[in-house]
Amino acid sequence: MVEKYDALIVGAGPAGVAAAITTAKGGMSTAIVERGDFAGSKNMFGGIVFTKPTAQIVPEFWKTAPIERRVIEYQYWLLSQESHVQINHRNQKFVKDFNSFTALRARFDKWFAQQAEAAGALLLTRTTVTGVLKNGAGQINGVETDRGDLLADVVIACDGVNSLVSKGAGLHDEWKPEDIALAVKETYSLPKDKIEDRFNVRGDEGVAVQFYGGRNEEYAGFLYTNKDTISFGIGAIMSDLAAFETRPQDILEWMKSHPSIKPLLEGSSLREYTAHLIPEGGYNKIPPLYTDGMMVAGDAAGLVNALNFEGTNFAMISGKFAGQTALDAKKAGSFSKEQLAAYRTYLDGSFVLKDLKKFRDVPRYIATHKQFLTFYPEVINNVLYKFFEVDGRPKEEHLKEIKDELYTKRGRLGLLRDLYGIYRRAT
Repeated sequence: MVEKYDALIVGAGPAGVAAAITTAKGGMSTAIVERGDFAGSKNMFGGIVFTKPTAQIVPEFWKTAPIERRVIEYQYWLLSQESHVQINHRNQKFVKDFNSFTALRARFDKWFAQQAEAAGALLLTRTTVTGVLKNGAGQINGVETDRGDLLADVVIACDGVNSLVSKGAGLHDEWKPEDIALAVKETYSLPKDKIEDRFNVRGDEGVAVQFYGGRNEEYAGFLYTNKDTISFGIGAIMSDLAAFETRPQDILEWMKSHPSIKPLLEGSSLREYTAHLIPEGGYNKIPPLYTDGMMVAGDAAGLVNALNFEGTNFAMISGKFAGQTALDAKKAGSFSKEQLAAYRTYLDGSFVLKDLKKFRDVPRYIATHKQFLTFYPEVINNVLYKFFEVDGRPKEEHLKEIKDELYTKRGRLGLLRDLYGIYRRAT
């Protein structure tokens, strides 16, 4: 006998679990299909869980979730070959009003899935979806798995960037290399007291760092402090890796040897290495999000804000809206494409698509104007060096050298074009 559910979710990541919690709490019989041994066993993220979006799914989650540290300081580093410019923001408001936490995905996802089970959802692990099922009218009504068919009124595909379910439903083709980033992450063991001294934090306080610049490839690096480990890694656009014949590990090794970064990892030992594909096409590359009997959420829908390393919160909120749309459809007695179109309406009204739409042209503009990755990080570091240098000459001479360098290397018209170009796409 084929099992039948009201809602069937494929993938037990943040999007899938958020959808399952929503539908299960709303009274729909719900099952999550996960190919891993447990939720989180095959997942990877840098390490940030944002408080307010997550609390919409599980209120006051920080009281029971396996979080590492609450982030009280955010840092942005612009790297040259031998130096860096750093922007820090530490705020006591983050101490009292939590903004985000660092977490380890295998632990957090496992706990998150348990919240779905507590709400009444059934978690089916070690089960691989191999295709979608359709009824006589062509509406999706379940999935094929390596353990048998499963039927449902609605299927929510949350199976990641290479979503076989959404491809099987004809919602999108393969992503192009310029729309995908390969992320690699290393987790390093470091005693708790050394982390606190090195990053100037105490107790459960933590720091989040993002790195940019210094290389030709379009990449971004990250470092997050955990209780007694450090999450460190990079994400690089696949087309750039191919064009420059670079491996992600090459970029990672370069960063680890950088004179500004090397001291942060000194004395640590490698505990874990993971890799994962991330969709970074942005708003312009979002595929159709729904069809008859099915919706797509999280990475499978390309919902990632590469500019600010936001993916987990986008996944959770999209999962929540997919779940709410399923509840609305059940109440209406229809899971047609027209009924499920409400899912897009929910997303359009949220920060998820508003943010992606607002900055939709910035990533591609930077990718096609390599001076933002190479020239500007180097020249900004050099300009500041000259500004702070004390060599017996008047500052007027230093300022003249700074202007001459800018005008010689980029030209006044080039500088104006760059400033206007990035301003027009970011405002």
